[in-house]
Amino acid sequence: MIYELRIYTTVTGRMPNLLARFENHTLKIWEKHGIKQVGFWTTLVGPDANDLTYMLAWESLADREQKWNAFLADSDWQEAKAASEKDGIINAKVACSFLTPTKFSAIQ
Repeated sequence: MIYELRIYTTVTGRMPNLLARFENHTLKIWEKHGIKQVGFWTTLVGPDANDLTYMLAWESLADREQKWNAFLADSDWQEAKAASEKDGIINAKVACSFLTPTKFSAIQ
């Protein structure tokens, strides 16, 4: 199993737009494409309160490439993204890391 850690730093004041897009659109589209989320977190205390951090689980990098590319090409996603950004971009920065669990990790 491979885990993808993604951190979205939103433009100030745009976090509600990002959360609404995930809740009302993105998660349903991911389900259609078999994308599995592990969890989502907002920053309570830390360097940037404008961060949304989430993790996805993949069988392999090939699994990720196939499903993520299908998601990005999905017309429902493209429409939801465009509608959510009609008043301007939401994310100022996106960071992405691929992680493998250690043998002593609770998550395998």
